[in-house]
Amino acid sequence: MSRAFVFPGQGAQTIGMGRALALAYPAAHAVFDEVDAALGENLSALIWEGEIETLTLTANAQPALMATSMAAMRALEAEGFAVTDAAFVAGHSLGEYSALCAAGSVSVGDAAKLLRVRGSAMQSAVPVGVGAMAALLGLDFATAAEVAAEAAQDDVCQAANDNDPAQVVVSGDKAAVERAVEIAKTRGAKRAVMLPVSAPFHCALMQPAAEAMAEALAGVAIAAPKVPVVANVRAEAVSDPEMIRKLLVEQVTGSVRWRESVEWMVGQGVTEFWEIGAGKALSGMVKRIAKETTQRAVGTPEDVAALKG
Repeated sequence: MSRAFVFPGQGAQTIGMGRALALAYPAAHAVFDEVDAALGENLSALIWEGEIETLTLTANAQPALMATSMAAMRALEAEGFAVTDAAFVAGHSLGEYSALCAAGSVSVGDAAKLLRVRGSAMQSAVPVGVGAMAALLGLDFATAAEVAAEAAQDDVCQAANDNDPAQVVVSGDKAAVERAVEIAKTRGAKRAVMLPVSAPFHCALMQPAAEAMAEALAGVAIAAPKVPVVANVRAEAVSDPEMIRKLLVEQVTGSVRWRESVEWMVGQGVTEFWEIGAGKALSGMVKRIAKETTQRAVGTPEDVAALKG
């Protein structure tokens, strides 16, 4: 049985996530301590007992979700599981940093600092209210891309996240995204809804954030991963550190090719996907993409214990 470890992106955050892991496993607690030290603040307190509105701010949510994923990874390792038990690792958007961290490419501290820069830069790239994102449900990617192109007119509107066979997220200028929602309904979408996000991620409007990430990544050591990382913008595995660095910059403005990434891994023989960290959103997507695979969510001590059974 071939396995992949996958790591969630923004939207999975909840108050209290990772706390039970930190209490049960010293190695998991050490992850949160390392993130707090790297950022010079007590992010753990916000994650475990703060306000969800503050945790959901992009600059907080991104390092917080990585910390929770890595805490789950350390718990697995404490029970005898290793990243090398997986044929591939992959993450959805910011989850790609968690995947790289799990694979030993980037340190926990560096990942936290990079994600703080990434979250802040993505938030400040576009003034609040200027950009938007919407989920188009019931359309395939090709149709959704056509809808986005038609809606763009003189604005930006791009297919940003190809999540699964019937869920594509578009991103861009608010007026254009609103047009896309209306056009999608005429093209057969089951639903088309604006998303409660603070910025238009994964589109050309994020170019200032891409430039900030190029600068931040230039100063960070990236090692060859212990297992290949399936990159969002390529939907195939990469292992060369300089290519990883380049693709992390491209990822800020590029599409998250999640459906294709999962299909590629299945094509390489993967039959089982373990979602490492908060929530079960990716498990649902994987099930819709590749019905023949099995999915397991690993985010609590109980989840880890179940794997040992």
